[in-house]
This record gives sequence, structure tokens and C-alpha cells, in this order.
Amino acid sequence: MVCQTIKEGSECVFMTKKGCGFNGGSCHNVIDECGECTKIIESPTGKYCMLYPDPASKWSFGGCPSATHSKSVKEEKTQKINPLKASKRGNKK
Repeated sequence: MVCQTIKEGSECVFMTKKGCGFNGGSCHNVIDECGECTKIIESPTGKYCMLYPDPASKWSFGGCPSATHSKSVKEEKTQKINPLKASKRGNKK
């Protein structure tokens, strides 16, 4: 249904005939970690995420999966090499 509380005019899965069914009856404001994300919408009552009704819960476990302003950094794991096996492999050639 179309949101009638905070994000007026946008589709919301929590909106019912009785009103907003999300925790607390409305979406929560974005937090500082959201920063300059392109998925933020501004309304007269504040800034809100257009994907998640509670952005703080997404950032509590390490980062938002839909954040457009931050890049995920992959750590390259170096594998420990057994020197004995490495020397045997070198002798086969």
C-alpha cells in the first residue's frame, strides 16, 4: 500500500488499512552512518531510508547492504605454505 504517515506517496509493505504496522507505528530516521547515501528521502519530518524502515538495525551488524556511499573492502587471505611440500613440488619440475 501507499504510505500515509511519513513517506507519503511511496510504496510501503508495513502500511495497512489501520495505519503503519512497523515497530512504533512509523519509520525511523536515518543515522549518521547513512551519510550521503542516494537512497535517502527527505520529508518535512526528517530524512528516511526508502528501503529500510529502521536503518540503525542494518548498521548494527557491520554495515548496510544497500549503502551507495561506502565500498566494501575485501581482505585477501594469504594461505600458509608448508615449506616441505613446497620443496617437493619444486623438485618434480
